[in-house]
Amino acid sequence: MALTAPSASFLTAHSAILVFLVMGIGFLVMNLIVWRIIRPSRFSEEKLTTYECGENPTGSAWIQFNIRFYVFALIFIIFDVEAVFLLPWAVVFRRLGEEGEGWARLLPYFEGLVFIAILVVALTYVWRKGDLEWVRAEDRT
Repeated sequence: MALTAPSASFLTAHSAILVFLVMGIGFLVMNLIVWRIIRPSRFSEEKLTTYECGENPTGSAWIQFNIRFYVFALIFIIFDVEAVFLLPWAVVFRRLGEEGEGWARLLPYFEGLVFIAILVVALTYVWRKGDLEWVRAEDRT
């Protein structure tokens, strides 16, 4: 199978992509060069330290954090993503119910209920496990 050169119409149709890429990379390189030229280069011990929200860093950065911070973050992300899945369903819910006959019209409603039920079960599990409390009962003693 011999390789053939692309046709002129193909190159014309896709030339905008090439121009966009060249302009984007050129803009990036130009900004990096201008930044390198005009930035001040006065380094000091204070500027080279780790920035900690305006506070002077104390101690080592290699400390252990409480795992609850990560658990809270993961729980938030899980339920936040689930809310993102629920929003499109709620927006088109009425239109979904108009399609079909008989029980098929109620299918989107039942699918939404199953989805919400799974979320409620997950929330109940996390709640009963005690992962929604900052200080657990065994840590209080």
